[in-house]
Amino acid sequence: MSDDDAQPPETGRLPTLEKRPGGGDGLRQSASAAAYTHHGDDGSSRRPWSARRVPAALVALVLLGALGLLLYDVAAVRAGRPAMAWRSWLARQLATRHLDSPWLLGAAVAAMLIGIWLIVLALTPGLRKVLPMRRTAPGIRACLDRSAAALVLRDRAMEVAGVQSVRMTVGRRRAKARAFAHFRELDEVRGDLGTALGDGLEQLGLAHGLHLTVDVRRPRNPKKG
Repeated sequence: MSDDDAQPPETGRLPTLEKRPGGGDGLRQSASAAAYTHHGDDGSSRRPWSARRVPAALVALVLLGALGLLLYDVAAVRAGRPAMAWRSWLARQLATRHLDSPWLLGAAVAAMLIGIWLIVLALTPGLRKVLPMRRTAPGIRACLDRSAAALVLRDRAMEVAGVQSVRMTVGRRRAKARAFAHFRELDEVRGDLGTALGDGLEQLGLAHGLHLTVDVRRPRNPKKG
């Protein structure tokens, strides 16, 4: 369902060529846009937390390898063998380099950035591509992919008379429709689109409201040969 948004490909359908009274004045319009607000519930449903399997596995493998290597070297030294070259080199560097050394400062900055990244992963839920849905029964939680929501809304928009093609974008807080109308007045098409998409958002059962923006334009005239 970018900070970062899912954008399904633009689709079109053949016009039905309906004619309505008074539609001729609308051909002089080039664009019509409006914004609507779809209200969800009280926000009790939240986005589920991601398992973070890949970051957790990488951190575990790095720590396991480093600790295993260090433990092996310590055991080897206790057994009377010389320490590994890397530990001797590291001890010598730490003993001789000053704290303002560029290498030490760079390593400290890298460790700080990695720590901040891990803290952000631990405190944020992730799964930014899904939208939580309203809970209709206790103990049941459901989410809807943003690309799937955009596909459903796009199909609803294509059912509006006068719409030739439409591109639907659904984000975490906003939904935007960019449509081309080949007949009817643009304001009428925009109003019908707003109603159809508002009903579609309501039927999706999302837990949080989305700000809906509808932009309707005339298709570009083909170049004359």
